[in-house]
Amino acid sequence: MTSTAGGAGQLLAISDLHIGYEENRALVERMRPESDDDWLLVAGDVAETVADIHWALRTLAGRFRKVVWAPGNHELWTHPKDTVTLRGLARYEHLVDLCRDLGVTTPEDPYPIWNGPGGPVAVAPLFLLYDYSFLPAGCATKEEGLEYAHGTGIVCNDEFLLHPDPYPTREDWCRARVAETERRLTALPDHLPVVLVNHYPLDRHPTDVLWYPEFAMWCGTRLTADWHRRFRVATMVYGHLHIPRTTWHEGVRFEEVSVGYPREWSKRTEPPGRLRRILPQEVGAR
Repeated sequence: MTSTAGGAGQLLAISDLHIGYEENRALVERMRPESDDDWLLVAGDVAETVADIHWALRTLAGRFRKVVWAPGNHELWTHPKDTVTLRGLARYEHLVDLCRDLGVTTPEDPYPIWNGPGGPVAVAPLFLLYDYSFLPAGCATKEEGLEYAHGTGIVCNDEFLLHPDPYPTREDWCRARVAETERRLTALPDHLPVVLVNHYPLDRHPTDVLWYPEFAMWCGTRLTADWHRRFRVATMVYGHLHIPRTTWHEGVRFEEVSVGYPREWSKRTEPPGRLRRILPQEVGAR
């Protein structure tokens, strides 16, 4: 773990920037810290192309004291419009190298320690994927779940664009990531709280409000359902669902920090692109 001196800053978070949309890119252009000590957690889905990912993370890293990134599914797509044609693990490792060149912390780096207001806490960016264990009601297997999803027409583009190479399947890749991440989290000091940053929620409960419940299959894994209890989790930060909100589950705060697509903004009461404060915890939050 690495440590950073405390100050008057905030631990802020955002996800699902999707800067392929001009409106979303404009939001990133306007994002600024409130102090020189602010950190920014970016919980995935910055963009689909390496060039766009590089632009966004370089822009944010030039403004915030520290930027911490966890990949989403869109970063891992091998998209036909991207000139970088790497697949699977090779693509992920390429993005890790890109982040390190920019000074951005990744899931492969030592967990930094936030010593600002609300700290000290370890900040752990995670890369865990999903394993189709969040099945639709009445489905007992992945195959049944996918058949049901195809029947409704709600199928994640991961099925066509997110390749698991060299793993046989995405769920095999997920299990490997879960095992390695579990090992690292177990090694954290018992007294030190941790902010977990993952593209997907670690528990299924946030997916209960999905308009299309079958999409939950691409939203996480049951293997992490007890992590908020097993580890000393201060806050679980996630994105992916495009339903920004705060929930409390078994006494632990789950914070979705998505921006989402422009067509979704009209359904919200607050302006898009607001950075969510993770620490210090806002007054009145239980």
